Amino acid sequence: MNSSTTVSAELGLRLVVPDRTTVPLLAGLEYAADDPYAIRMAFYVGDDEPVEWIFARELLTVGIVRKVGAGDVEVWPGEDDGTLNIALSSPFGDALFEVPLSPLADFLHRTYQAVPAGQESEFIDIDAELENLLWPS
Repeated sequence: MNSSTTVSAELGLRLVVPDRTTVPLLAGLEYAADDPYAIRMAFYVGDDEPVEWIFARELLTVGIVRKVGAGDVEVWPGEDDGTLNIALSSPFGDALFEVPLSPLADFLHRTYQAVPAGQESEFIDIDAELENLLWPS
């Protein structure tokens, strides 16, 4: 598989506000084989620049079946089996999102087709990573 392979998708999701009403949002998902453990999610809020979070692919995958994560990110199945809950916490505030499970699962499936579970290390250029760590420019 080519390490420059990318997988992307757009999802409609809902921000759950304090009174338990929801606000629809759009999020862009991106997965790159040369960063095989990470999924980038950009949340589009109005006309502002998107807010980007980076998640472990495994965190989102495990979160489909059980609660996982601690601290800044927690993921767990929704009560209706059709959604995934993602709770984010930062110094700027907290947010809870309801993500439709089917399109997210489809996206995750495509990432595992690009880079199978357990083969992530084969897609990392260790020499380049060491160079970045040891000799920053």
